[in-house]
Amino acid sequence: MRLLKVTAAVGAAGLLGLAGFFWVTVPARTADDLWQGLGEPNIANGERVFSEGGCSSCHAAPGAGDDGRLVLAGGAPLPSPFGTFHVPNISPHPEAGIGGWSLQEFGDAMLRGVGRRGEHLYPSFPYASYARMTPSDINDLFGYLKTLPASANVAPAHELPFPFNQRALLGGWKFLYLNDDPRVAIANADAKVARGQYLVEGPGHCGECHTPRDALGGLKTDLWLAGGPDPEGGKGRIPNITPGGLDGWSESDIAYYLESGFTPDYDSVGGSMAAVQKNMARLPAEDREAIAAYLKAIPAH
Repeated sequence: MRLLKVTAAVGAAGLLGLAGFFWVTVPARTADDLWQGLGEPNIANGERVFSEGGCSSCHAAPGAGDDGRLVLAGGAPLPSPFGTFHVPNISPHPEAGIGGWSLQEFGDAMLRGVGRRGEHLYPSFPYASYARMTPSDINDLFGYLKTLPASANVAPAHELPFPFNQRALLGGWKFLYLNDDPRVAIANADAKVARGQYLVEGPGHCGECHTPRDALGGLKTDLWLAGGPDPEGGKGRIPNITPGGLDGWSESDIAYYLESGFTPDYDSVGGSMAAVQKNMARLPAEDREAIAAYLKAIPAH
C-alpha cells in the first residue's frame, strides 16, 4: 500500500510538472496594442531594414541572380546538426507567401517565433535576435515586403528526425533562450554604439553565426561573437569578430570592409559572408560606422 501511494505521488508530481512545462512554454503571441498607432509604413526605412537583415540571402530562391533576389520564393535548404530546414516563401503571395498575413501575425513571427496558426517556429529563423527589433521597424519591413514580387512557390517541409520534429519541444527552447535582453552590457554607450548594438544584436542577427552554440543550439552568450563552428554543420569556422579577433583593425577598417569587402591586409570577403557584405554595402555609411563602433566596444575574446 505504501509503495502504491509513493508511486501515485510520483506520478501525480510528474503530471503536474509536465502540465506546468506546457503551460509555461505554450506559444505566446504579442499584445494587440503593440501594433496600434504605428501609422503607414515608411517604405524607404523598410528597405533599409530589409538590407540590415539580409532577408534575400536566405529567402530568395536557390541560385537566383540579381534580378531574382527580390523574389522571396524560399526553398533554400539550411543544413544543421538537427536536420535540414527549408526556408519559407515570404513573398506577398496570398497563399504561398505572407500576403494574407496581418501586421500582428508578422510581428508574432519576428518577435516571438510564433506562426500564423499559433505554432512554434524553429529558430533557424533567427527570431531570437529579431526579438530586439522595434515594432516601428517591423511595421516598415512588412510594408516593404508587400511591394516585392509575389511567388507561388511552396517550400518543402523541413527534414528533421525525431525528436527535433516535435514543435512542442520548442517551447522549452524558448524558455531557455528567447528574450529581448541586450547580449552584452556596454557602460556609457553613446548613441553611435547604441545604434550599432541594435543593428548587430537585432536585425543584423550577427551572433547567430559568429557566436558558438551549446548542445541544444542556444547561443553561448558568455562567448558573444567569439566565433566557432559553422552552425550549418560545415567544416569551416566562423571568425571571432570581438576586439580580440579584430586586433589591428580600426573602426574605419571594419566600416570599409562592410562597404567594399576588402580587409586591411588586402584580402577579400568570401563564403557566406559575401552575401552579408553585399547587404551591408547598401546601408547608409552611418550604420556601417555604428556597427564598427559597437564591435570595438564589446568584450574581447
